[in-house]
Amino acid sequence: MPQVELDGPLTRETVVAVARGDATVRLSAAAEKRVAVARAHVDALAVGGQPTYGVSTGFGALATRHIPPQSRTALQRSLIRSHAAGAGPAVEREVVRALMLLRLRTLATGHTGVRPETAHTLAALLNAGITPVVPEFGSLGCSGDLAPLAAVALALMGEGEIVDAHGVRPAADALRAYGIEPVVLAEKEGLALTNGTDGMLGMLVLALDDLHRLLDIADLTAAMSVEALLGTDRVFAAELQALRPHPGQARAARRMRAALADSEIVASHRGPDCNRVQDAYSLRCAPQVHGAARDTVTHAELVADRELAAAVDNPVVLADGRLESNGNFHGAPVAYVLDFLAVPVADVASMAERRTDRMLDVARSHGLPAFLADDPGVDSGHMIAQYTQAGVVSELKRLAVPASVDSIPSSAMQEDHVSMGWSAARKLRKAVDCLTTVLAIEYLTAARALDLRAPLRPAPVTAAAVALLRSLVPGPGPDRHLAPEIAAAETLIRTGALTEVLTRHLPAE
Repeated sequence: MPQVELDGPLTRETVVAVARGDATVRLSAAAEKRVAVARAHVDALAVGGQPTYGVSTGFGALATRHIPPQSRTALQRSLIRSHAAGAGPAVEREVVRALMLLRLRTLATGHTGVRPETAHTLAALLNAGITPVVPEFGSLGCSGDLAPLAAVALALMGEGEIVDAHGVRPAADALRAYGIEPVVLAEKEGLALTNGTDGMLGMLVLALDDLHRLLDIADLTAAMSVEALLGTDRVFAAELQALRPHPGQARAARRMRAALADSEIVASHRGPDCNRVQDAYSLRCAPQVHGAARDTVTHAELVADRELAAAVDNPVVLADGRLESNGNFHGAPVAYVLDFLAVPVADVASMAERRTDRMLDVARSHGLPAFLADDPGVDSGHMIAQYTQAGVVSELKRLAVPASVDSIPSSAMQEDHVSMGWSAARKLRKAVDCLTTVLAIEYLTAARALDLRAPLRPAPVTAAAVALLRSLVPGPGPDRHLAPEIAAAETLIRTGALTEVLTRHLPAE
């Protein structure tokens, strides 16, 4: 994978490449110059007599104390050690790598005042695959993700623990093994390494990457359910969707139409003899719900792209050399969209669960056996798989409760309104995992229902999806252990294998 050069705003694709694909990074020549110029301004302030926040004063509610030059190295070191106060299990490697990249990009803007060697050391950790251990709890989302970023800065100093190819070990041992010199922090650098919304932004970008894939899968599983339930594709016609011109809705309907094209099952109940007037909302309104979710994602992408062009720190070094305090570290812009996304994720999953339940109910499934069982009564079929789906959907409803409406004052009331954006991000990550499980169960159930519609053949697209699943999971038959089959369906979604089937069979968007 080509090395990423940090010179301006990052793209979401670049963040994913570094976080999930282990792409390496380097500062451009222009970024090197910006960093050096900003550092010269900080050095000038450090030798001046005027107290400057982050350079010659304490932090937060302790900012009124002037710190003499001989104590400033200890000041920066103490800041990192005290702020690396997280607790709980370690967050995922991809999240930490995204966080590290985004902090490095801000350093490269020349607005933070760090020394070039500090930025280079952070890049070296990324490139060596050294991932600091970052506990899950500790960030209030203002002044940024303090405790998570401090855990990373601690590793730069050669302290704390990291994870690399050899497992969990002391950061000092890993840096020594890779020939990386620990950083002795200078004035302003402790703040520059911790005052950012990089964790919550990184998790937003990763969630957006996942949701693009999952919403495409949701269109497919919905189409499979419509087909299995002898629903109509007429409601997805372009002329009907155009009457309500939301772009996400149009895309979802277009994909569902394409997925159902040339289906013998759908064709079997077209015409004047069909007594079906309208399908249930969970079938008929799928483009409206999936489309609204897509449009929410589009809004979140707009916010993410603005943040990927931002320089979030406090104080910041301006072009004329002034060091100015600001409130840009507040996580509200990111926190709101993280919470916003959790709502459609829950709703898309809720609609999928309703379709699954309909396929299992002999009174509503139009000829399918009860619970899709081989011998109903002896066999339970997919009855309890739907229970699992319902339990996950219930969890998703709890996860949709916003974190950003909460605020817990801190730092002796200096930080009296916080965003809770990190909590919103952690919540969304769990919601994305839950949506994957719900869609996997609908996929598994709809595939079984389509097999039971034989000899009528499904559409080429849905048939390809069933064939992929059948490479791991056998078709209808007596009851067997279902949990591994759910896990197999999840794997096809998570790894992108099912997305590849869609890419091969659906027109390019």
